[in-house]
Amino acid sequence: MSFFELIAVLFVIAAVLGYLNIRYLKLPTTIGIMLMSLVVSFILIVVGMFVPSIEQFAESIIGQIDFSDVLLEVMLSYLLFAGALHVDLSDLAKQKWVIALMATVGVVLSTALIGTATYFLLPLFGIETKFIYCLLFGALISPTDPVAVLGILKKAGVGKELETKITGESLFNDGVGVVVFLALLSIATGDHGVSAGHITELFLVEVLGGMAFGAVIGFLSYYLLRNIDNYQVEVLITLALVTGGYALASHWHLSGPLAMVVAGLMIGNHGRLLAMSDTTREHLDLFWELVDEILNALLFALIGLELLIISNQFTIQTFLLGLIMIVVTLACRAAAVSVPVSILKPFRSFSGGTIKMLTWGGLRGGISVALALALPEEAGRGLFLKLTYMIVIFSIAVQGLSVGKLYRSTLKESKPVTEK
Repeated sequence: MSFFELIAVLFVIAAVLGYLNIRYLKLPTTIGIMLMSLVVSFILIVVGMFVPSIEQFAESIIGQIDFSDVLLEVMLSYLLFAGALHVDLSDLAKQKWVIALMATVGVVLSTALIGTATYFLLPLFGIETKFIYCLLFGALISPTDPVAVLGILKKAGVGKELETKITGESLFNDGVGVVVFLALLSIATGDHGVSAGHITELFLVEVLGGMAFGAVIGFLSYYLLRNIDNYQVEVLITLALVTGGYALASHWHLSGPLAMVVAGLMIGNHGRLLAMSDTTREHLDLFWELVDEILNALLFALIGLELLIISNQFTIQTFLLGLIMIVVTLACRAAAVSVPVSILKPFRSFSGGTIKMLTWGGLRGGISVALALALPEEAGRGLFLKLTYMIVIFSIAVQGLSVGKLYRSTLKESKPVTEK
């Protein structure tokens, strides 16, 4: 099939599943579409037991879509910009130290904890692998996914303070997590020696360079927006900012995700306030909200349909290991969240149940699957992809559906403490 035909099939599937969800299930769109695409995959697998040609045909279509490239090279830039566009910078500034620590110390600590736990757990299932490969798995599963978090928190009804913490962390730890993953991957593949200097250089160039680049292109776009009043052209400028900016960041080996987050925050705050008329604001918001909804629908449909590709690799042993790793990942997330909160407690107050909510609200999503697909075969790609898939499905379906209820029950248990 041609690229256009593949996109056409994916759009039709997402549209049908979206309709069925809104008409009958009435779940948050991303969760509903993913669950139904999982059901479709499962039905095709069952039918394939009796009519193999049907499952093979479906697999051949889905198999032509490179999930990792589609997400990391195409969808991610638009989704991150659209998400950052609606984040209030003043709210984010109030939580800056919590977000900064969770997005850096939290990600690194979670990577180490999950990697170490995995290394000692796998031999119990008769699986031997290198410690560096386990750390790679820890790096790809540690960052919370902004795509999953942003869409679900809007419907969960959590408080503004908590929503800002989780949203801000997910926007920034995505870029940091990718850098950690790339650093470990370069060590694992032998491209570079274990050098603190190389890792520091990678961090400075990718993370700080990406944020600086995002600020520059954000300011340039803001300058252009300020000097005209034509919403069609202004929307086009933001579209060029995301498409061209992400491509240029990737070409210069800067963090495209972080660049898009910073640019989105600038346009969504200073640009919205100082450079746009009411008409432009309305059209810009509607445009990027629509882009966000459409790409989310496509992405979560793809996540569910990926079951067709990896289903024949699952065994009872893998399934049991995956269940254990779900618990391990949550426990390591709790530990990684506890450290930044404990560091900041002498200087500020936190509402009751903060650690519990940050743990359960830290959802994993498509980015983890995309990074798992980027693993080399010798690094245990098959095993870690299956484990990642199980963790992501649990995270979105179970945590995503229950985070609102958990928040409301937490409010009943303890009164929020006003921050200093």
